[in-house]
Amino acid sequence: MNSRERVLCAVDHRQPDRVPIDFGGTRQSGIHASTYHRLKQRLGIDTPTRVFDVYQMLAEIERPVIERFGGDVIGLNKPIVTFGFRNRDWKPWALFDGTPVEVPGGFKPEAEPNGDLLLRNPDGSPMARMPKGGFYFDRLDKYPGAAHADVDTLQPPMLSAEECDHLHAQAEAYYQNTDLAVIAAMGPPYELFFGLGTGDFPSWMITLATEPDYVHALYEKLTEAWLENLRRFHAAVGERVHIFQFNDDLGTQDAPFLSVAMFRELIMPYYKRGLDWVHENTRMKVFMHNDGAIFDLIPSLIEMGVDILNPIQTTAKGMDPARLKAEFGEKLTFWGAACDCQDTLAFGTPDEVAAEVEQNIRILAPGGGYVLASVHNIQANVPPENVIALFDTALSAVVYV
Repeated sequence: MNSRERVLCAVDHRQPDRVPIDFGGTRQSGIHASTYHRLKQRLGIDTPTRVFDVYQMLAEIERPVIERFGGDVIGLNKPIVTFGFRNRDWKPWALFDGTPVEVPGGFKPEAEPNGDLLLRNPDGSPMARMPKGGFYFDRLDKYPGAAHADVDTLQPPMLSAEECDHLHAQAEAYYQNTDLAVIAAMGPPYELFFGLGTGDFPSWMITLATEPDYVHALYEKLTEAWLENLRRFHAAVGERVHIFQFNDDLGTQDAPFLSVAMFRELIMPYYKRGLDWVHENTRMKVFMHNDGAIFDLIPSLIEMGVDILNPIQTTAKGMDPARLKAEFGEKLTFWGAACDCQDTLAFGTPDEVAAEVEQNIRILAPGGGYVLASVHNIQANVPPENVIALFDTALSAVVYV
């Protein structure tokens, strides 16, 4: 099988020739620029390391690296990925740990007196901060839920003609010039639960629990915008995109953020409208990125229209891979789960990484319904040897049907 056939076979719950691999196909299965740079040094690849997502400091993974590790997926991104900076006019920069990288020309953080880095909105207000010696930015500006935005005057971001032209051209190039499965994120203008609270999540949680009329009005406004964006997106990419991604985080390490009843009453109907549109008007499979201990919510996610669940945070409460496969393996494709990024991948030995990867493949891969990736992005300070162990184990894995 080629890569595209392999991924589509797996998400169709059929056994592919080997486990499909995602290395950098999404902004939740990527790799921090510093780790990626060291990995390339280990492989003898001497090219500039570009940061395409300056929020998470994720590296743009080059084709030779994708091919070396058996990657089967490529991500389709808008020209502006984060913080309003276009991915062009690349210029040299350095991370706090000294890693040389290239960043978009518009990326101009200010150094504060204490050594932190600050990004500002066009109006001069603080947008994001990276602590001195840190690896990522934290958002400071408030999203509509946290800001209790006026629904009548709120103008959700809409796909522009320029963005549609970019998506069309890039999707065509990926479809015609590679055999990789193409995945694209096109969720609502803001994640309907977690994302709306960016900047002051506790305040948004209080609003969600105490002002149902406001919440419904806000969701209605955002869902109408989402449906229009979906129409524009599909008109631009046609059938060149195989997997449709949207994101939200409904779980902590130990439990869901909210009850199943609240999710089904307030949030699920609006997501379902968008996912129904995707299923009714396209051939794309629906992929949801959703962190944490969300076992109790999974039946609702399936009913809502989710075909693929990521990242399968195996160390979160109730997210045992064997239990997930037994309970939901016939209806869901599991995408991720290979190795815990919080512990084993960062602090274990290559042998320990390989053992965890092999065990999770043995549980999740038989019969299809599994695409391998790390549990969320590969973080800063992960040894290159562990990254190599993760993917080489997957490439050599034997799946017992």
